[in-house]
This record gives sequence, structure tokens and C-alpha cells, in this order.
Amino acid sequence: MKKNGKIKSEWFGRTVIHSNRRFTYEEAQERLESKKGDFQEELNILNKIHHNLREHRYKNGSISFESEEVRFILDDNGKPIDTYVKERKDAHMLVEDFMLLANRSVGKYISEKDKIEIPFVYRIHDEPNPDKLVDFAVFAKTLGYKMHIDTPTQIAESFNALAAAAKENEQLKMLEPLAIRTMSKAEYSSENIGHYGLGFQYYSHFTSPIRRYSDVLTHRILFKNLEHKTERVDKDALEQMCKHISIQERNATQAERESIKYKQVEYMEDQIGNTFDGRISGMIEKGIFVELLDSKAEGLIKFSSLTENYDVADSRLVATGRRTGDEIKMGDRVQVKVLGTNIDNRLIDFELLEMKD
Repeated sequence: MKKNGKIKSEWFGRTVIHSNRRFTYEEAQERLESKKGDFQEELNILNKIHHNLREHRYKNGSISFESEEVRFILDDNGKPIDTYVKERKDAHMLVEDFMLLANRSVGKYISEKDKIEIPFVYRIHDEPNPDKLVDFAVFAKTLGYKMHIDTPTQIAESFNALAAAAKENEQLKMLEPLAIRTMSKAEYSSENIGHYGLGFQYYSHFTSPIRRYSDVLTHRILFKNLEHKTERVDKDALEQMCKHISIQERNATQAERESIKYKQVEYMEDQIGNTFDGRISGMIEKGIFVELLDSKAEGLIKFSSLTENYDVADSRLVATGRRTGDEIKMGDRVQVKVLGTNIDNRLIDFELLEMKD
């Protein structure tokens, strides 16, 4: 591999890895920042390559949205006493970009190995939902951001420009999760349509067989097709496996979200009566959801607690007061007070104190 990230040659085969050093992310990051310590030279070379890989990926249509990871500090009994958002640094992104490279390379290798298709487990991602995309573009325009959505390339470029603008404009940051909601869900399939979000023609999940069954299947198929060997599994049976692991992945993701929500509600139990700043993050017929800026906990302000009734637009992006015509929009900044919590249903109730935008 060259320093610009271009692959000079590649080989796939069975190996045994002998590690000279095991780093935590924090230890690796320290060497990237200080340029001191064992293996700092090697790590910094890898870091330069990772930046080149990432830059090339974005130029070729990869979308740069990054979801925030909420973490908790627990007491001896497992009760959350503080919460924070995990900071992603170069050490994390370095590993991520090399895993993306491995996953893409394996998918490409199997796809191009033989003239006759070799059934395989692809990680696919379709283009955004057109109707959701139009609604999002209309709403983004009300916040001063213009989306170009005529072609898939324009869409990706607009999303990336939005991600960059959101770093400077706090209100635009609320558009990021809304943009993600316009996207199709990534899934596993034996039919390759590419991965729109990453901008890859070929993509697989290969790097984590210890925690994902998709990767186990990928390793098995790859092993059967190393070098001059060619072996095809039954494609229909493989597609059924792909559907099953896609469902299980969605279940696992939902369980993870529910567990985070549970801990957030548990943390907010001790915050009843306190006030926080937040941004409107969602709307339903009976109220508006607010995400707190510091803890990312989300709770509901019921319309019945406000001074007038509101109608929510079909897009779920704006609520309009029936009497005054005042609008409450997604992303508006507010100050709220915690009224109560329901740990069993993972609910938090807020009272609106002030519209701050």
C-alpha cells in the first residue's frame, strides 16, 4: 500500500497474527498527538493513510454523518451518576477506515473472482427514500440550508456539506439525525446493489467474526474460494440466512437503544424539578420531543400543557398554533423542566419554560 492509501497488491489467505503490542484507543491516541512512545512512527504512518482513505472515500460519494454515542458513569450499584457523549478521535477513525478497506476488498475479491457468480453475503444500502428526502429538503430550506437532490451524487454532496456546516451552526446540527431518517436501512443480502452511504460498489462485513454472524458466513465463503478454489453455496439458502441476520441485527440495535434509554431515564429520576436546555427532536400528535443538549436524554412536552392547541404537519417537522399561528419547528432551542419519569415505559415528561430561538 502507498502512503496515499492506494493498494499496490493484495493477497487473501489463512494467517496467524503475532502482535508486538496491544494498544488501548487512549494509548494509541496519545502517540498520535505527542509523536512519542513505542510504535509512534508506525501509528502515525497509518494515521496519514487513514486520512487519505477517508478523503478519497468522501470524494467518491461516501456520506460523513456520525451518530453520537452516549455513555454513562455508574456507581457501585450500577446506577448512572453522570452521562456524556463519547468523543471520536483519530485512533477510532484509523481503525474504522482500515476495517472499511478490508470489508470492501473482500466483497470486491469474491465479486470479481469468477465469471459465474459466487453467492456471497453483501452489506447493502439503497438510495434515500424520495418522499422523505423532499420533505427534508423543504424543511432544511426554512433553516437556510439548500439541498440539491436531483441525483444520488448531489444528494451525497449536500449531506456532506450539511455535516460540515453543522459543526459551525448548532441549529443545523439537529438536521443530521433527520437526514439519517431519510436514508434506507443497511441490510444483508445475496444480491449486491452496492452501499450508497459509503459510496462503495462492493461491501461486506468481514472484520468482526467474533461478534457478528454475517462475518462468520463471509469468512466461510472466502475460505472456500481462496486462490484457485471455487465453491458455490446455495444462493436461496444464503438469502434466507441474510434475511434472518438482518432481522436479528435490527432487534439487537433496538435492544441497545432501549438499554440506553433506560439508563437515561434512570439518570433523570434524580433530576426531577431541574431545568435544562435542549432542542426539539421529534413531533407526534400529542406533543413534541426534546433532546437535552448535555445528556442527550429525550422527553415529551405534551401539547395539553401548553397555552394553545397545535396541529402537527404531515412531515412531522413543524407544529402550528391554531389561535396564534406560531410555529414550533424541529431544531428549535428550548428550556425545559423535568416533571417526572416512568422507568418501566422509559418515558420522561418535560414542561416547556422558554422558547430560546
